[in-house]
Amino acid sequence: LVELVKDQFVIEDILKEGVTGSDLGLVNMAFAATALARERMQTTKDAVLNAKTVFGYGLPESFDKVKDPEAKSMIEQGNFFNLAQRILKEYDAGEFPTPNNEDPMAAFQDAIGEEMDKTTPCAFTQNYQAHMKTMAKEMGVKGKNLFHPVRLALTGEMSGQDVTKQLSLLALATAENSVIDASKAKIVPFEERMERLRSFCETIPAEFREPATKAKGEKDGMGKKSAAGSGSDNVTSKESGTSTTGSVTKDPKDDYEGPPITALDIRVGKITKVWEHPEADKLYCEEIDVGEGEPRTVASGLRPYLKPEDMEGRLVLVLCNLKERKMVGFPSHGMVLCASNADHSDVRLVNPPIDAKIGERVTVPDFDFEGDEGAPFAENKIGKKKVFEKLAPHLVTSKYGVPEFLGRPFMTSAGVCTSPIPEGTVS
Repeated sequence: LVELVKDQFVIEDILKEGVTGSDLGLVNMAFAATALARERMQTTKDAVLNAKTVFGYGLPESFDKVKDPEAKSMIEQGNFFNLAQRILKEYDAGEFPTPNNEDPMAAFQDAIGEEMDKTTPCAFTQNYQAHMKTMAKEMGVKGKNLFHPVRLALTGEMSGQDVTKQLSLLALATAENSVIDASKAKIVPFEERMERLRSFCETIPAEFREPATKAKGEKDGMGKKSAAGSGSDNVTSKESGTSTTGSVTKDPKDDYEGPPITALDIRVGKITKVWEHPEADKLYCEEIDVGEGEPRTVASGLRPYLKPEDMEGRLVLVLCNLKERKMVGFPSHGMVLCASNADHSDVRLVNPPIDAKIGERVTVPDFDFEGDEGAPFAENKIGKKKVFEKLAPHLVTSKYGVPEFLGRPFMTSAGVCTSPIPEGTVS
């Protein structure tokens, strides 16, 4: 694919004068762009268009110019301001993790070494992941309340691929010996992003600079319930010393009465082999490594939607605690999770982050996946109690294609899972 993507860089006319197809810099750029976009790309042009999006920075100049309702709502919840301030403070002090300018390709080495199972993240990726864990612990935020604000602050977008790879691609494009013409590609360097972020934060209204109160009637530090709904829209928390304006958005988890999401044993797998079922027109047969030593055999009705090359070698999510059954004679032990649009005319694989570990269990924020209570149900119970069928109506994708349960994203140790299908269903 790299040779074809190199051609697309030429067609898009964002290269410096004199750059040729044999330049090592263009080879590296094409490889990095392909590695970043491959989970979503349908054509080689998509890799370059995605790179151009990564080069830019979509954060508006002021809060009142935020047009995306989801981004605006997220900022209004109050976590964005404090997280952005911390990023800026650490950036000014030289403490925020950034790519190694001497080797920005390091973040893409996992793609080179996949066939040899050399998937250990580079030093920058490891530092960034450790930094996010520290921020989560010290600031008391996690899940999408952490990842969405940080992603918007660093990339100017609410969704996209792995942040460390996006920043590494930006570093590659802004290096002194880069093959990319900064003006033609409309690159916004990291330093300029931080200044834009600083200016943007100054325009955020005071009422959105602290997290909103968690729930109506929450007890304050005096042991008394706060006066929510007392004739004023202003709710004050004595415990935090902050005030917010407006009603608190109702959490869908509060009214949920179905089986726990922890009942499902969803794991990261890698499809190692795909072939057409000889007796079923709609089925593929797959061997999938889910970290068990031996690959699982799984049958999926994806032939009307995907080609074998769209699947083989891909990281996927597999529902593992389903009882093995024969599908037109083929033993299938699990289900590959996909996202689909409303009329089921477009079906795509759900994508774990490229740095996710094969065999790791997918989690959902605000649900305890540890201990006995978080253990997945036995295979027989999943079938007899129709657990998945009861959970299915609540498994959806957001407007950005993020698979969610009750508004909370599917998570791995490497970050949030994604899909190319916005506002769809997951099954």
